[in-house]
Amino acid sequence: MGVSVIIPTYNRSNFVTRAISSVLYQEWHEYEIIVVDDGSTDRTKEKLAVFGNKIRYISHPYNKGVSAARNTGIKNAKYSIIAFLDSDDYWLPHKLLTQLGFFNKMPQAIACQTQEIWIRNGKRINPKKVHKKLSGDIFIPSLRLCLVSPSAVMIKREIFEEVGLFDEDMPVCEDYDLWLRISCRYPIYLIDKPLLVKEGGHKDQLSVKYWGMDRFRIYSLVKLIKSQNLSQDYYRAVIKELEYKCHIYGNGCIKRGRPQEGNFYLNIPRLINKDITTLFLKLKRLLFPLTPSENLVHLVHHLQ
Repeated sequence: MGVSVIIPTYNRSNFVTRAISSVLYQEWHEYEIIVVDDGSTDRTKEKLAVFGNKIRYISHPYNKGVSAARNTGIKNAKYSIIAFLDSDDYWLPHKLLTQLGFFNKMPQAIACQTQEIWIRNGKRINPKKVHKKLSGDIFIPSLRLCLVSPSAVMIKREIFEEVGLFDEDMPVCEDYDLWLRISCRYPIYLIDKPLLVKEGGHKDQLSVKYWGMDRFRIYSLVKLIKSQNLSQDYYRAVIKELEYKCHIYGNGCIKRGRPQEGNFYLNIPRLINKDITTLFLKLKRLLFPLTPSENLVHLVHHLQ
C-alpha cells in the first residue's frame, strides 16, 4: 500500500529539508514525496537538489497559497492514500506504518489523524483543552475551531472527488473548511499517539499574518449551509455557531470603527433563509475582492 506524501512550502528552505528527511526515515518505505514549491524566492530549489530523485519537485510560477500548493500535490499524486506534511513540521519514524495499520484494520475508514507534540519558540507546550482532538463523529465539536491538523492526517484520495479540494480562495482556515466538508459526511478517527512534531512561533505563519480569523470560518459555515449537505442536527448546530461567531466578530468590528462591516456580519444569520446565494456572493466579495484568476489578470496587466 503506497502513500503520496505532499509537502507544500514557501520560503521555508531552512525547515523543508528536515520535513523531507523525516519522511525518508519512516519505517514504511512505499511512498512518494511530492514537494510543491509555491513560488519561493529563497534558496528552496537549490537546497532540495541534494535529495535528487528521492522527491518529486513541482514549482508554482508565483505564490498561489497553501491551498493551491496542496491541491497541486493531490492532482499529481500516484497513490490512492494521501498524507500531508507542512514544511515546518516533521514526523516521528513510525507515523506512516501506524496509520496504514489502522486502515488495514478499518478499511471502511476515510481519514485518520494522530496526536502531536507542540513546540513553540523552541519549547514544548501542552495544547489547550479547546484544541483536544476527538475521534469519530467530530463535526459539531469542530465548528468552533479546527480539530484536525493537516500534517497529522492520512486520507483516501477518493474523498476529494466527493467533497472537492482545498478552497483556493481562502488564505487561512482552509483546513477548517475542508475538514468540515468531510466530517459532515464521514468520521475522522484519532490514533491516540503523538507521531508528529509541530513547530510554531514563526513570524511568517499565516495565523499571525491574518487578523480576524473567524471571518473566514463564517464564510465556511455559510458555504456549508449553501451546499445543503447537512442533516437537521448538523444544520441547527451550524446555525448556532454562525450566530455566535457573527455576534462576536460583528460587534468587534463596530467597536473598532467599522460599523458597516459589523452590521453586515450581525445580519448574516437573519439573511440565511432569505437569499443565501446573494448573501454568499456578498460575503465572498468582502473577503476576497479578487479571485486567484482575477489576481493573475491584474498581475499580467501590471507587468505589461
